[in-house]
Amino acid sequence: MGRLSASILSADFSRLGEQVKLIEPYAEVIHVDIMDGHFVPPIALGAVIVKSLRPVTERMLHGHLMVEAPEGFFDELKEAGLDMVSFHLEAVPEPAPAIAKARGAGLGVGLTLNLETPVEAAFPFLGEIDDVMLMSIRPGWSFQQLNPDVYPRLANLRAEIERQGVPVELEIDGGVKIENARRAVDAGATVLIAASGIFGQPDPAEAARRLRDVARGEAA
Repeated sequence: MGRLSASILSADFSRLGEQVKLIEPYAEVIHVDIMDGHFVPPIALGAVIVKSLRPVTERMLHGHLMVEAPEGFFDELKEAGLDMVSFHLEAVPEPAPAIAKARGAGLGVGLTLNLETPVEAAFPFLGEIDDVMLMSIRPGWSFQQLNPDVYPRLANLRAEIERQGVPVELEIDGGVKIENARRAVDAGATVLIAASGIFGQPDPAEAARRLRDVARGEAA
């Protein structure tokens, strides 16, 4: 059964706790984007935000690290209350040591791939990780349009996950909205990550409910 991950990047930070509680019944995961101003130009969020959210929700807090040298963030984020971390394959010369360090910090771990990175680059590590996150936009900014090039990438990675027989979640991040979510699920995504597709909508809770239903295969 698929899941919905609510990205707080598009939330109203003046009432972040309230917004998280509003969508919590429908989002199994709270997605926290962490940016260092180097790997991507924006600077956003971090351990302070994770620490402020931890008392608010029992949902999984999943950090998406858009940073250089992600290994330096793991211990601080775990201490702040993060449950899982995904870092960009493009940010490390060799993923295996970073995967091991995340595990050693007590975190679940995943790899994230930009659109220009061949999905085959993740194949050797599928047995070592919990999820693969495929970007469907340029990382760093909310309110972008989903790039349809992601759909065959999802299908190719889904086929390899099944070929290897590993329990790896397949996530799509960027521009996910109700009008394109079904196609992402049909292509193989098991986790829909939505930011403006939830918090940029007139009724965030209803948007989250509808996306959750699509992720679960309960709605067209």
